[in-house]
Amino acid sequence: MEKREGINGEAVEQRTSSESEAVVQSGGKVHFPVTIPISTLLFCAEVVAAGVLCGLYSRQEDTFWLALTILFMVVPSVLIQLALTFIHRDLSRDQPLILLLHMLQLGPVIRCVEALIIYCRSGRKEEPYYSITRKRTLLKYGEEEIEKQIGQSSLKLTTHCNAFKRASVIQAFLGSIPQLTLQLYASVEEKYIPPERGVLMGICLASVTYGALICNILAIQIRYDDYRIRMKPLAVICIVLWRVFEIATRVIVLVLFCTALKYWICIVALTNIFIVFFYPWIQFWRSKTSLPENIEKNFSKFGTVVVLCLVTFLYAGINMFCWSAVHLNLGDRDLIDKSMNWCHLSVHYAVRLLENTLLLLLWYFHKTDFYEYICTPFLVVQLLICYCFGIFFMLVFYQYCHPCRKLFSHNFADWLHCICCERTNQQRMKSRNFSKGGRPVDATLPI
Repeated sequence: MEKREGINGEAVEQRTSSESEAVVQSGGKVHFPVTIPISTLLFCAEVVAAGVLCGLYSRQEDTFWLALTILFMVVPSVLIQLALTFIHRDLSRDQPLILLLHMLQLGPVIRCVEALIIYCRSGRKEEPYYSITRKRTLLKYGEEEIEKQIGQSSLKLTTHCNAFKRASVIQAFLGSIPQLTLQLYASVEEKYIPPERGVLMGICLASVTYGALICNILAIQIRYDDYRIRMKPLAVICIVLWRVFEIATRVIVLVLFCTALKYWICIVALTNIFIVFFYPWIQFWRSKTSLPENIEKNFSKFGTVVVLCLVTFLYAGINMFCWSAVHLNLGDRDLIDKSMNWCHLSVHYAVRLLENTLLLLLWYFHKTDFYEYICTPFLVVQLLICYCFGIFFMLVFYQYCHPCRKLFSHNFADWLHCICCERTNQQRMKSRNFSKGGRPVDATLPI
């Protein structure tokens, strides 16, 4: 089997005659890239809604909210243009019009149009299939290896889909969720939600939920890159419910805490970001491995470090509001630890639940008079229950709806069962190792 890199950066294999046979499928019809229009629509809708809200702030001469709204609108847009340019490698090509549109912040629009044109033209004429991808498919009673012929149009659409998935994650966690937090805080402070702000908050929540869904899908695709992933509708619904409860509760808790202790919220946010940002770098330094060389061939070590810092900052931004579904490993070729770490997952949600409880208690004892007509104890309990609902749907997804759950050596329930059994066995051993008088008994002798 001879491997080489395809257009979309994934491993593409070419068969030799000496290898074992596998089920071979022709290229067939190219599937519609539904993720590309959704990502573009959410991007354009958020920018337009933020622009309308900025016009409202400008008419009211509210420079503070105006400046922050523009900041959270422009910064993620610039990062998205850079990400799309980097993934498509436009700097090494002679495409001045594409680069100009990216500078005008219209990159997602032109990329969406380009992808739709490729989709409409595909299948009209026969393409020479120059590559074969080999993937495994999980069946009800085992798995099957399938080779699929891939044409140039399909590879280009795959590249566009991968680029838009990463752009959606950037938009969600570096733009939409800070914008949602800001506008919710402004609504609480002003005790009023104008329609323009309400529309923007709804779009931001949809964008964040979609970005979290894409983050889960990308994590599964990278972790199980040898398998063909098929997300069932029930699994998608479960992820959406999990992320909505988790992210909405986290945002409300931070906003409530900020209304009572404005300056302490900076310490809480910076502590969260710094811990998650530097933890992968500390692990990388302790492992004494070298920097990955597959980021970009033309990058120097400084350029590679800059890209890794941006990736780590995005990773910290995701974990600030929800679980990233992956564990960053800067020494790995794919930058992700492919083993499923249940301990890391459990520690994250245990710490987040404890932190949310502590922040809500601090808000309860330092709240302003605005909440005197609200049953605040019921609100605290309601928020904690909503976060627990998010954890519940997360457990349901990994226990029953994960597309590769058959590959788990142990699932989350088995991990909890092992911990409980280990503690029970330790208690039994302690009780057996001591006699009634308190003297130790030889463990090798029958009791």
